[in-house]
Amino acid sequence: MTFRAKFNLVMLVAFLVGLGLAGVFLNTVSERGAKRAVLAEAAAVMGAADATIHYTDQQVSPLLNRQMKAQFLPQSIPFYAAQQTFQLMASAFPDYAFRQPTTNPTNPADRPVPWEADIIKKLVEQPNLDQLVVERTTSTGKVLSYARPVRVNSDTCLACHSTPEAAPASMVDIYGRENGFGWKVGDTVGAQIVSIPERVPLASARSNLYLLMGGLTIIFVLMLFLLNLLLHFFIVVPVRRISKLADEVSLGNMEVPEFQLSSRDEIGSLAVSFNRMRRSLVAAMGMLNER
Repeated sequence: MTFRAKFNLVMLVAFLVGLGLAGVFLNTVSERGAKRAVLAEAAAVMGAADATIHYTDQQVSPLLNRQMKAQFLPQSIPFYAAQQTFQLMASAFPDYAFRQPTTNPTNPADRPVPWEADIIKKLVEQPNLDQLVVERTTSTGKVLSYARPVRVNSDTCLACHSTPEAAPASMVDIYGRENGFGWKVGDTVGAQIVSIPERVPLASARSNLYLLMGGLTIIFVLMLFLLNLLLHFFIVVPVRRISKLADEVSLGNMEVPEFQLSSRDEIGSLAVSFNRMRRSLVAAMGMLNER
């Protein structure tokens, strides 16, 4: 095996080991970064829902109060408005799911499923907690859920959720007197939850990983090409020339010229030693011929 082949083999093994270690590290980093990016998008979705809730509560609901006495209008309900807004955003966030479950909802469809109930329970037990990220396993894979508490922060919500007598009669006629009442200021009554399948951030992480690994491979190939050029012109070619001259001298040809190399590196030092050895042999052979 030639020196160049040995050099390239060692470099290839070192690269493969380094690439493997870099792959493990970059995969971990890219997965974390992708999850952070997805959660940031989930926070943006949640922020849009909050903005819709506050807008509906402060500007739309007061305008519809009179009509609510004669007919229940879901457009006046902040949570309904937020859900409708998300449905309009669904084309931009097709993999995201948005829910607003409450423990005692007016609409029975808003009752929490077990995993949602666990999130609400944690938010109730920790009143200072403003957000919660939960990872759960489903039949289709792992899912990330970003949740914020739904708390009764003012008396505005109590207009519909304190007692059946205080609520709009049209709402009571639709949903009955058993659902969505008994709320109190300060209570955590539910949660806003944005859920994202983990395949979304993992697909993004894999894409980033392939891009980075491809970039590293290209850099290695270019580096190996340049190193081989340096190896060829500064080591292999001079050593071959010195070896050829040494063969000529060993066969008794003392007329070969000295090896001309002006560099001061190890190859230059080898050339100086070879020339000195050649001159010594020529001198020695001359002394023998004079005898």
